[in-house]
Amino acid sequence: MARDTLIAALVEQRAQELGAAIRAVDGSGNTDTPEGVLVRRIIDAFAEYERLSIKARTKAALAVKRTRRERISREAPYGWRLSCDGKHIEPEPREEAMVALARKLRRSRMSLRRIGRRLEKRGYAPRSAKRWHPQTIRSITTRQLDQG
Repeated sequence: MARDTLIAALVEQRAQELGAAIRAVDGSGNTDTPEGVLVRRIIDAFAEYERLSIKARTKAALAVKRTRRERISREAPYGWRLSCDGKHIEPEPREEAMVALARKLRRSRMSLRRIGRRLEKRGYAPRSAKRWHPQTIRSITTRQLDQG
């Protein structure tokens, strides 16, 4: 039902308040008994554990790919470009300068929109839009400095 034990418990409690009960499709997990409640909570705890495990493994795998400068997404992050093999990334000097400027302006507490306007005035255009979107500027200025 949920991969967060708190959410599962809240849904179950709300169902009880409404006079309903949570049942498994296969008919198991009767929560009307103390044993059923225990089993349901154990299942919910394992579901949450699995979600957290997946998250940790994914984070670790992405960190390894970053250190190897391997491609992680469809496009390379700003400041980087795809290498000839299409599997790795390499620094993009013109964009590196733009990223450095955006980070410097953000450290000076300039707003995201104002940074976008400043970049446009300096001749830096976004890759696939007419104007800089604040979320793109946020991503550029908060991304890890080593690579993407």
